Amino acid sequence: MSDSPDTPATGPAGAAPGDGSARDLGSEPAGRELLPTATPARTRTAVRELVRPRRGLAVAGFATMIVATGVGLLVQPLLGRIVDIVADHRPPGDITLPVVLLVLVALAQGATTALGLSLVSRLGETVLARLRERFVEKALRLPLEQVEKAGAGDLTARVTRDVSVVGEAVREALPELARSLLAIALTLAAMAALDWRFFLAALIAVPVQASTARWYVRNAVPLYARQRIATGSQQQQLLDTIAGAGTVRAFRLEEEHTERVTRRSSAAVELTLRGVRLVLDFYNRLHIAEYAGLAAVLVTGFLLVRGGSVSIGTATAAALYFHSLFTPVNAALVLLDDAQSATAALARLVGVADQPSPEPEKPEAEKSEAEKRAHAPRPRTAAGAEAKAGGTVTVTGIHHAYEPGRPVLHDVDLTLRAGERVALVGPSGAGKTTLARLIAGVHRPTAGSVRVTTNGAGESRNGVPVALVTQETHVFAGPLADDLRLARADATDAELRTALTAVSALDWVVALPEGLDTVVGEGGHRLTSAQVQQLALARLVLADPPVAVLDEATAEAGSTGARLLEQAADRAVDGRTALVVAHRLTQAATADRIVVMDGGRIVESGTHDELCAAAGVYASLWEAWSGTRATADETPTHHRPDTTTLKDH
Repeated sequence: MSDSPDTPATGPAGAAPGDGSARDLGSEPAGRELLPTATPARTRTAVRELVRPRRGLAVAGFATMIVATGVGLLVQPLLGRIVDIVADHRPPGDITLPVVLLVLVALAQGATTALGLSLVSRLGETVLARLRERFVEKALRLPLEQVEKAGAGDLTARVTRDVSVVGEAVREALPELARSLLAIALTLAAMAALDWRFFLAALIAVPVQASTARWYVRNAVPLYARQRIATGSQQQQLLDTIAGAGTVRAFRLEEEHTERVTRRSSAAVELTLRGVRLVLDFYNRLHIAEYAGLAAVLVTGFLLVRGGSVSIGTATAAALYFHSLFTPVNAALVLLDDAQSATAALARLVGVADQPSPEPEKPEAEKSEAEKRAHAPRPRTAAGAEAKAGGTVTVTGIHHAYEPGRPVLHDVDLTLRAGERVALVGPSGAGKTTLARLIAGVHRPTAGSVRVTTNGAGESRNGVPVALVTQETHVFAGPLADDLRLARADATDAELRTALTAVSALDWVVALPEGLDTVVGEGGHRLTSAQVQQLALARLVLADPPVAVLDEATAEAGSTGARLLEQAADRAVDGRTALVVAHRLTQAATADRIVVMDGGRIVESGTHDELCAAAGVYASLWEAWSGTRATADETPTHHRPDTTTLKDH
């Protein structure tokens, strides 16, 4: 016996859509809870965990960068040597050796810098790729309920903007920051080697730079965090407005939604402008540090040369050393801007990547006998197909509300017996889709329980006991065969054809330009709505779950494809326990049992004949639907409307 899954892995047959109930389109979403963001300590730990397996690459990259920087530091002493030669009026030939050495230093520095940057970049890209994989893996497993509470804009902003910010930092900021920090450390060491007093003079700039850095970090960290949140809020509002454009126009809410988009966009722009002002103040403070430090080094050089402690060339080298610090120091401090933005984005990615994974399956030795029987391989029929044994679904005392104080379901009890096909009908807003999603494990009920007993049938091929097929099915870009294998990665071409045959789709698939290898989805061959639904049903057949939930899975076909899709759906759920949210009452009439919902409660249950004889809610729906059908049948063919559905009543 196993509970319905807590994760949104609703099976490969189809993606769960938004619930059909009204969700306050014209008001701010209540109870919005953003997806988790990692703490700074956890973010640093996560980075160390990602880098640890690649310690060799990290050591090689930074060692090469140290060599490159060290070689580059030979330039200033060689230039100082040339100054001394000129100051001492030596023969021109004495300059030849320093000049040749300068050329060799430039070549060596260029080669080692290129190698070091490539190694550091490879390290960053490898770590970023692994972080992306972890993020996507956990994002796909997030409970849909959690994503809905956060708003799709929050997840979208993390997938797009945050990943982009971290990627840019890895490709540009990380190598440059590594080189800058090494250059600063080694240059200061070289100044101390010339004369310790030059080193002390250079340190005059440090307090100003350090205070500037602290001031910037203190103000930038919360600012960029707020900016990330504001961007996510802006995207959420845009998604809500665009997705509900039809309803917005129908209720004349254009101005209100435009105002909301403007308000959230203005908030994001204001935070961006505050960031620009922060950066400008940051640069102004850095200039003060540069001028103070350079003046101190020049005065020190003047005093030391006058006192005979160092030569003019040595003082020149010291001044050049400090001047060469302008670029790496400014780069390192300026990169704090990218670093803070990237850190805020990284914390949001790690926050999702750190979400707990589903509990691992117990070792065979630790399983109970019941668990071993439940997960044992299914017996095969003589024809080689797997014998099906549907599971039992027990819904007990279910209450559910998307928002506090606005319940959608009230005290629902329902049992789906093994192999039974149950049709769920009722007027729009009755709670049918919500109940279907609770049984599929997309949401967890506010109160009550949903249990799925697999009755020895085990789980589907992808480990999910319940698969959900909806009217909103996504076709992934790529070969059609790959799209089908999302349900079962090891399926052979013959098994794909068998699944397509079961849902009456093989003929049109074979007729495609390249058959199963035809590219579909974005930029590929365009499929009709009925064909898309047939693919979803074929995935269901391939996944082979003991329990299937069909939420108006044939609704998009229209009159011409309705009968074909209904027959395909019947074959896809044959032998399984099935809950069908019926779009057309013909589906309900042929079911083993019909459950009627109204106002979030189950009000009737029985066969088609029993409910028609009871003269209750279902009988009224059937009479109204049959009357509409009769009227439609009298309409000339070229004027006949689409089959009337329950949603119209």
